[in-house]
Amino acid sequence: MTALDVAFAASGLLALGGAALAVTTRHVVHAALWLVVALLGVAGSLLVLGAELVALVLVLVYVGAVVVLVLFALMLTRAPIGPDVAHAASGWRLAGAGVLGVAVTALLLTVLLPLAGEAPVARAEVTSTQVAGRLFSTWVWPFELLSLLLLAALVAALAVSRVGRPVRGDGEVPG
Repeated sequence: MTALDVAFAASGLLALGGAALAVTTRHVVHAALWLVVALLGVAGSLLVLGAELVALVLVLVYVGAVVVLVLFALMLTRAPIGPDVAHAASGWRLAGAGVLGVAVTALLLTVLLPLAGEAPVARAEVTSTQVAGRLFSTWVWPFELLSLLLLAALVAALAVSRVGRPVRGDGEVPG
């Protein structure tokens, strides 16, 4: 086992642990912060695999933009920070979710495990220039639409935060 194998396993365990904690925590802010940990673990795995550009884009776009947007929207809407007991799942729903999770894991393992014994896939050498050319020609419109979606979510969060708040006669919202 090489040092790269150990680094890959460690970043994979970090991603799995962060993802599990993001899903199981009852605090919304904690879930967003655990999502950051999970995404950084995935970025670490990508770095070990030699996909530095993809790891950098993952950190910049998802950690730097999406998670910050989620936290900003939570602050604007004044969402409850503590555990949300009003939306707690019942026991049978938790059991059903567990059974469904095990079934999906088994399905994925039956598909992926037979592929593990095959010969390694030949790697194609791709430069960052080629990736950037593809990204800014073919995939530029989906990225622009995503930025519009994030802007709409931010404006909607601001609008939701203003609903039901009293306004004084001079147009100012009392603090």
